Amino acid sequence: MTAVRTGGVSGAVAAEWTKFWSVRATWWCLITGAALMLGYSTLSGIAQRFDDNPEAANTIALGGGFYLTQFAVIAAATLFVTSEYASGGIRSTLLWTPVRSRVVLAKSSVLLPVFFVYGVVVSCAGMALGSAVKSGHGLPASFSAAFTTASGMGGYFALLGLLCTGVGWALRSAAGTLVTVIVLLVPLPLIVASLGLPELVPYFPGIAGVNAMVEAGQPNPITMAPAPYVPWVGLAICAAWAGVALVAGAAVLRRRDA
Repeated sequence: MTAVRTGGVSGAVAAEWTKFWSVRATWWCLITGAALMLGYSTLSGIAQRFDDNPEAANTIALGGGFYLTQFAVIAAATLFVTSEYASGGIRSTLLWTPVRSRVVLAKSSVLLPVFFVYGVVVSCAGMALGSAVKSGHGLPASFSAAFTTASGMGGYFALLGLLCTGVGWALRSAAGTLVTVIVLLVPLPLIVASLGLPELVPYFPGIAGVNAMVEAGQPNPITMAPAPYVPWVGLAICAAWAGVALVAGAAVLRRRDA
């Protein structure tokens, strides 16, 4: 009797890598996110010539990442999971990789490095373009500030992608996942702050991600308040949110049929 051999984890990762890059939506999301960053950096750089509130190039890139580019990341990560449910392709995926936790691990292993590199690249591009356009206006950006913003954005985008896939596995709906994640990132912290609990705001994933892009002791440009922790703690908070989402999503995947 001949034993049936499977690709194991490496085979599952290779399959998910191929699927990720073979879908047009992936390219459209990544290209759109980069274009939004460049457009935001250009306009913000021009505004520095007339603005009474000067900003450094790293702050400009941070704003482009939080206000615009992160939504392209959310869309790409969400569709990576939910499009398979919409098309019925999830049945083939689970047939080829019957160990369901391995499917979750494989998709996460693809998104983590891709979005980290993507975050670093688009932030550096935004800083370079913003600095060139503002042409000496605004504030200067130190190497340490630029490094913190680039590495922080890469880490935040990577963990945001995992958060989206976890929610996607749990809800199996693109619309539901997008609404849930966006509400968690933006409106919910504002609601919590308005209820008299501003001390909880830095522990939501979106605000924690921004805190990871800002040097320790410097104000968060979104909340205008310094983070109560150092940048790497912001990424640890994002990792905790992503971990909870993935555990919940994996549990739903194991218990429900495709």
